[in-house]
This record gives sequence, C-alpha cells and structure tokens, in this order.
Amino acid sequence: MHSIGEMGRDSGLGVSALRFYDRAGVLPPARVDPATGYRWYAPEQLDEARLLARLRQAGMPLADIRLVLAAWSGGDTGLVPRLLDGHLRRLERELADARGALSAVRARLGHKENTMTTTAPTTRLTVPATEFAAALDSVRFATGTDPELPVLGGIHFDVEGAELHVVATDRYRMAVARASTTGHGGERIRLTVPAPLVDAMRALLTDDCPAVLTVQGDGIELETQGRRVAGRALGEEFPDYRRLTRLPEGRRIPLDAPALRKALVGRDGARCALVLTDTVTVADEADEPGTGDLVGVDSAFLLDALAVGDAMLLEYVGPKAPLVLLRPDTEDAYSLLMPCTLDA
Repeated sequence: MHSIGEMGRDSGLGVSALRFYDRAGVLPPARVDPATGYRWYAPEQLDEARLLARLRQAGMPLADIRLVLAAWSGGDTGLVPRLLDGHLRRLERELADARGALSAVRARLGHKENTMTTTAPTTRLTVPATEFAAALDSVRFATGTDPELPVLGGIHFDVEGAELHVVATDRYRMAVARASTTGHGGERIRLTVPAPLVDAMRALLTDDCPAVLTVQGDGIELETQGRRVAGRALGEEFPDYRRLTRLPEGRRIPLDAPALRKALVGRDGARCALVLTDTVTVADEADEPGTGDLVGVDSAFLLDALAVGDAMLLEYVGPKAPLVLLRPDTEDAYSLLMPCTLDA
C-alpha cells in the first residue's frame, strides 16, 4: 500500500489534490484508517493517479475523467479513445473561438490606431509655468516602474477645454492634478508622456514665465524662455482615470500631515494600520483595540502622498475602497491609495 504522501510524490498530483479527488469521488483511496482517517492507496492505483494528472493537465472535465478511469480500470479499451477524441475536438473548437475573438479585438484596435494616426493636427496651448510645475510635482511619485506595463511609466496629459489634467498610476495608487491653459478650445487631447521626458520638462519650469506645449500626433514639445524639450508619447492607451475615480462620497477627516509623516519615517515600506476617528493616527502594535475604523496602507506610498502639502483631508469610503487624499483648497488635485490587508 502507498501512503498519501508517497502517492502524491510518485503521481505528481500532490497531497491536497489527492484529498480533493477523494472527496469528488474520482480517486478514492483503497483504505482509510478508521482511527486516524489516514488514506492508503493500492499499488495499481498509482497508474490511475498518473493518468488522472495527465488528463487534468489537458483540461479534461472531472465528469469525463470519471468515465475514463472507470473504463481504464474495467478494461474497456474502446471507450477511452472516444472520450479522448471528444475532448480534443472540444479544445479545438474553443481554440478556434478564442482566435476569432482575439482577431476581432485586434481589428478594433487597428481601426482605432489608424483613426488616431491619420488625424494629426498641431495644437499649441500655454500653461503658467509655476502651476504646471506644481501639477507635475503632485503626481510624479505615482508613476509605475513595471517593465511589463510601460504605459504606466509615464504621466498622462488630458487637455479638455481650458484645463490640463495630469495623471499617474502604478495600479496601487493614483494621483491627479490640474493646470489651467489658454489657446486651445478644440477637441480633447490625450497622450501619455514618458517619465524621463516629464522630468526634462519639469527642469525647465523654474520661474513664473508661461510655457508653451505643442502637440502633433504622438509628438510633444515644451518651450519656455527660449529653452525647449521634445519627445514622443508612449504608444499604448492609458487607463480611463475618470472611471477609476468614480467613488461614492465618503466622510472627510482632517489630516495632521507633519505628525503622520513623522510617525511613518523609518518604516521602510512596511504595512501599517491607520486608526480613523475624528482624526487619523498610525496604530502602534502595543495599542489596545479601540473605537474607530482600522485600515491598512503601505507606509512608503502614504509618505509619498503626504509630501505634497501640510493641509490635507482624507476621504474614507470603506475598508476595501481606495483612500482619497486631497487638499481642502481644491478638488482638482488628489491622490488615491489602495488599502492593503493587515496581519491579525
């Protein structure tokens, strides 16, 4: 007899999988110890377990696997090939359906890309340098660094009417800020500027002189006081940040940003718990459980969000909703921070 550990090792299924297939009635053990509940398998069941592992690897449903194993153990050599052929035909149909669906998606993307690239007018707009610099500083910390998602490694510029919104997100947090513009009253313009190009733009915004942004297709240029920097936007489409910020209204709590920053320094990105009452404080491990809402955050992410100013508010919607940090003097500059789980 084989123990469940030996069976799992020799068959490639694993102990937890063997327990599951026992409960599902697919591969029950030959004997269960009545005193300990320990499972024992007969030697001939090893081949069944190996066959089961292969069938699951091929994605065969459990109902069909039951029939295959029953035919296998009963010596019915005619039923097993028919079951295998039927499963293979089903996989081929599903693959053909998936290819058709993906081809339709590619066609839609290609149509959208052609529509965007064939229309490339030149647009110029003027932005106050100090206002533009403050907006970039408010969102730069939230840019992503994941090489698998290069579009999140830039800052999204969204021009609509007389407003320029700049947005950055790395999936776990998002920051949005606004700057006023003049000279553009046409269609909405959206493009995502790589972070190095944004940093080069920011380096030119050193005084209160107006800065001129020129956009043509995927090209963008910033000029101020005879100095300029230019480059190309990232090719992929940025997520719809407006959809991501449609949160129900929550309660707003004043933040003592300097005190919170002091409490968070030195935590090196560890998770911490915030206690939300009429104020917001960082919970200490020695604290006794008390009243108020408890929400987990990444310490480093929260420090970044708090760095934009001292007078701030926290809007709390619920324990699993993003935390919103904003300034009381404007609704156009804010950041969202995803909560994280806490150890017991």
